[in-house]
Amino acid sequence: MGFQAKQYHLSASQLLVASPEKAFPLLCPTREYDWIETWKCDLIYSDSGFAELDCVFTIFFPGDEKETWVVDRYEPNVLIQFIRVCESRVIRYSIELIDNNNGTTTALWKQTITTLNEAGDNFAAGLTESIFNKKIQKLEQMLNHYLTTGEMLRD
Repeated sequence: MGFQAKQYHLSASQLLVASPEKAFPLLCPTREYDWIETWKCDLIYSDSGFAELDCVFTIFFPGDEKETWVVDRYEPNVLIQFIRVCESRVIRYSIELIDNNNGTTTALWKQTITTLNEAGDNFAAGLTESIFNKKIQKLEQMLNHYLTTGEMLRD
């Protein structure tokens, strides 16, 4: 029998100190340069130069595979969803923004990882709920710093 694909589901939430209208535009491959110190991507396709439906970009995180990301859902101030593809896995990555009607936003980050081979299994098995939550909390800290100061949080 061959390789048996597996699926993993991860989720975490953030409390952002801004409205969805202020936070949402920052969830963009171009705008992430403003608030994520280590961010690097190659924008492949975008009519506007920013996140939009069918925007395509690539990312290479050191020690990992190069990934191609496609924006497959784009609902301004409400939801952005990416499909991330590389040789070992496909990931559906969504960020939903919920207006708390008090100047804050709850951001729900969800990933569904489908493994394509043993390397994908190893990647997914190593990305526990705890590790995923720590990554999302670090992004929350960086995003909130930018939202309150207009400056990138530097290590």
